[in-house]
Amino acid sequence: MRAGLRRSFGSLAVPNYRRYFAGQVVSVSGTWMQTVAEMWLLVKLTGSGVYVGLAPALQFAPVLVLGAWGGAVADRVPRRRLLMATQTLMALPALALFGLTVAGVVQVWMVFALIAVRGLVTALDNPTRQSFVSELVGPERVVNAVALNSVVVHSARILGPATAGAVIALAGVGPCFAFNALSFGAMLVALHGMDARSLRTAAPVEKGQRQIRDALGYVRSSPALWIPLGMMAVVGTLAFNFQVLMPLLADQTWHAGASTYALLTAAMGVGSVAGALVTGARGRVSPRLLVGAAAAFGIVELVAASAPTLALQAASLAALGAVSVTFAAGVNSSLQLGAAPAMRGRVMSLYSIVFLGSTPIGAPLVGWLAEVAGPRSGLVLGGAAALAAAVLAAVLYARAGAPLVLRRLLAAS
Repeated sequence: MRAGLRRSFGSLAVPNYRRYFAGQVVSVSGTWMQTVAEMWLLVKLTGSGVYVGLAPALQFAPVLVLGAWGGAVADRVPRRRLLMATQTLMALPALALFGLTVAGVVQVWMVFALIAVRGLVTALDNPTRQSFVSELVGPERVVNAVALNSVVVHSARILGPATAGAVIALAGVGPCFAFNALSFGAMLVALHGMDARSLRTAAPVEKGQRQIRDALGYVRSSPALWIPLGMMAVVGTLAFNFQVLMPLLADQTWHAGASTYALLTAAMGVGSVAGALVTGARGRVSPRLLVGAAAAFGIVELVAASAPTLALQAASLAALGAVSVTFAAGVNSSLQLGAAPAMRGRVMSLYSIVFLGSTPIGAPLVGWLAEVAGPRSGLVLGGAAALAAAVLAAVLYARAGAPLVLRRLLAAS
């Protein structure tokens, strides 16, 4: 057990990553508080699944449109400096939403506009953060560090919604936005305190006109890159829409309040943390792992869709959290290991596009489906999509020669 825990938390032995990890815990918890508050605010303002689905669509539409450009910038500009700028900018929409909510003048269009502004910053911030992981720990710890990043995200999914549910019940949604604005200070302190000499920084790429096209050609030439990206495109579009479905399940399926919304989100977060720790202890990734995780994702999501009681649904969502984070962390790690350092920012921007940028397509669709056929139908659609991605990837890996793909990944690490 002790040896497994040491493997799971191995990247924390790196001082720079330890600072980054601590800053992320605070900052991502604040982001989840804001996400819960935004979704609940929209449910109460509109009562519409379509409107709730539009919120993540607006947040991540800029990633779809500008994500590749963000990756190109991440390959040209020192990533630590770039992150300090994006984290500062992220605080501004949260502050504005806090002011509007406390003043009692907030309207739906204002919420949507500020979500879109945050999305513009995310288009630059996300590929930079994704590619910064290798710079912090080096290729030998990438799988572990990516898994620990998932621990941060999903621990925050427990802490953030649980805190947000209590805050909303006691004081309304406004304080959630204020805390998120303040939480970005933790990341700024962590980034400022890093030892820049210990970062494994690749030589900056010179500005050019074909950088995005070169990245697309680079990915297209490698099955170790394009197959995982294709899987994530399908699963990210149709299966990773829990941000839309959770408030609708709480409000329309179980006819409950913010505390039930927080319970469902936290249950999934608990399972996600467990899955991330197991993935981090494994320390490697393979085509078999990606296919198996996608298949398990689909099966468990279908089970969650059919859960007859709130307790069983919470339990199935915990299992769904574990398999979903195993899949997402596996795709992320395989891309980090398979990409050359000079291409890593652009490759990870493509990951951001298919993971986050697919949300503008999938979220409104799932929101509409949940409105006309019930929130459970959104889980059914996601489960079917994950199973289809697993079957298709298994065929493609077989045609590409999975052992060859695996050897390439191992050679990169």
